[in-house]
Amino acid sequence: MVASAPPTPRRSNRRTALTALSAALAMLGLGYASVPLYRMFCQATGYGGTTQRADEAQAATVKDSGRTISIRFDANVERDMPWQFKPLQRTDTVSIGARDMALFWAKNTSGKTVTGTASFNVEPEQAARYFNKIQCFCFTEQTLKPGEEVRMPVLYYIDPAILDDPDNKDVEQITLSYTFHVTSTQDNSGGDAKTLDRTQAGG
Repeated sequence: MVASAPPTPRRSNRRTALTALSAALAMLGLGYASVPLYRMFCQATGYGGTTQRADEAQAATVKDSGRTISIRFDANVERDMPWQFKPLQRTDTVSIGARDMALFWAKNTSGKTVTGTASFNVEPEQAARYFNKIQCFCFTEQTLKPGEEVRMPVLYYIDPAILDDPDNKDVEQITLSYTFHVTSTQDNSGGDAKTLDRTQAGG
């Protein structure tokens, strides 16, 4: 009986490389699959201060509880974002279950056309699952030309189910915070400054 020859170093290295490549591709695929799953988990639980998104039909089924809560609005920009950004009203007292609207203002202070997107979170985190947005400028990218200003709305309501949650029994104020980030810029040789009102467009 003739013994088989041991694998050559070249064949062994090729096998090792193929195994490593297969593992890397599997991990990459798992990473892509986990992103939407993680997003769904955050939206369902409010984890990390993730708010909920509701449509008009859902909002129409919610009844005003007659109880009120304070909402605080916070606005920030990333370090390289050449915008001024602020809420037009810092705090508001709203009726739980009733829809309400907050307005934010932004201005491009640079000489370029800048497109940005807003990330957001809610504090305290356990209240996030009850914060429902119907319309929000954060749902889409926002583009401002040099010197352009815009007013942007957030249409929202607080789910009355928060009143039955023992983890939220001591919550008297909810903070909704936004941070604008640059997604793209375009060189532009000036242009007239404008003030836009997107309160009817829903952001």
